[in-house]
Amino acid sequence: MEREFVYEFNAGNQHFVLTVPLTFPAHENVSHLPRRLMLLHNLPCFVENGLRESLAKFIEEESVEDFDREAEAALEAVKSGKMDLHQLAKAWAQAYTEATSEYARPEDPSWDEDFADVYHDLIHSPASETLLNLEHNYFVSISELISERDMELKKLRERQRAEMDKVMQELGKSLTDQDVNKLAAQHFESQQLLENKWNNELKQTTAIQKQEYQEWVVKLHQDLKNPNSTIGDEIKVTPNQWRESEEGTGRLFEDQRQLEESFTIHLGAQLKTMHNLRLLRADMLDFCKHKRSHRSGVKLHRLQTALSLYSTSLCGLVLLVDNRISSYSGIKRDFATVCQECTDFHFPGVQEQLEVVQQVVLYARAQHSRGGAAHVRRARMRGASV
Repeated sequence: MEREFVYEFNAGNQHFVLTVPLTFPAHENVSHLPRRLMLLHNLPCFVENGLRESLAKFIEEESVEDFDREAEAALEAVKSGKMDLHQLAKAWAQAYTEATSEYARPEDPSWDEDFADVYHDLIHSPASETLLNLEHNYFVSISELISERDMELKKLRERQRAEMDKVMQELGKSLTDQDVNKLAAQHFESQQLLENKWNNELKQTTAIQKQEYQEWVVKLHQDLKNPNSTIGDEIKVTPNQWRESEEGTGRLFEDQRQLEESFTIHLGAQLKTMHNLRLLRADMLDFCKHKRSHRSGVKLHRLQTALSLYSTSLCGLVLLVDNRISSYSGIKRDFATVCQECTDFHFPGVQEQLEVVQQVVLYARAQHSRGGAAHVRRARMRGASV
């Protein structure tokens, strides 16, 4: 089908009209066609940009109209029964399958998914205690690093406090308020530098631990799958260390007294179901802490969590916080501190997760604002039409 493309322009006091027949569907290169028309009709150079934009818009609009007409004709053919709907769906499915297999890039296996499967297999095998012991050793290493950080920061604050007390005694004599402010700024900068240094070191150490742990887990899984490997027998004959320690009772919260009570209730009118409830008074963050003591009660609690980690029987802890997405105050800061005391081998750090949540909330808020504004505009338009 041919359609006429009309382009009007002015050159000085004269008005010109360019009429060009175009065949659709258009197979010409839109970027080359304006230059060819200018050479063919001796058009001035200043009309090139306008001609290109007008031509591209004309081809796009006419092509969309053709596509719409073809789509309407195809729908009418399906509605009238001229075309078999099942045959059409089968042809589309076959075309899609062939195009996907030919042009789609194969999906690379996800490292997170592979590691999840490997860890799930190992934690349900005799190697579970080996994994927990390795995690505990990493925790001890991080704890020692945090202790060194806290000690160094404490010494710095004590030294700065002594310097500030000495300066305050000389205030009004040989020193002024400007000198005090200058010293306070120096102290703040020194604390920031030291904190940043330790934060970077902790971040680097946890990243190395996570990489080493995941690579070791994958290698252990491969060795256990190897029938010629003896590491499986070595793990199976490892002495059982899950018995109660003679040093204590092996309970989870050994450093504070607990109030605990259990109930059994039956719910239902005709077919009753039994539920066991356990009420426990304790610090909420104790459920999140990795205990320095490696007694059986602590290990059993960690094993129970690890067994349900990559499964459908997940459990969670709800912390009541304010509506600000941060970790700077209150129990949120305490929770972030607990998270920093142990390397997370499975999920991103708490700060990374909070940043993701902030981005999602900002996006949702922006979408909600746009939707509300559009609703207001539609309401105004309806009001104006009435």
